[in-house]
Amino acid sequence: MILPSKHLPQDRALLTVGGHILTFLARPKTVSALWEELNRQVGGLGTTLPRRITYDWFLLALDLLYALEAIELESGLVARRTA
Repeated sequence: MILPSKHLPQDRALLTVGGHILTFLARPKTVSALWEELNRQVGGLGTTLPRRITYDWFLLALDLLYALEAIELESGLVARRTA
């Protein structure tokens, strides 16, 4: 689930999805804005994630990033964690 495996393609692994989410966090955003931006990007041409992910998979990726201390929640906004 976290890493790709025999039954989970690389583009569906939580680390891959989390890395893709981090590319959208140049500035802090709400969870809903981040979700909409991710869906808009995945729906377009030339994306790195060919399949649309579900909202629960998106939240699991956010949980993983939070557990790894890669993101934090500040005043209702998701932001990249600074050293």
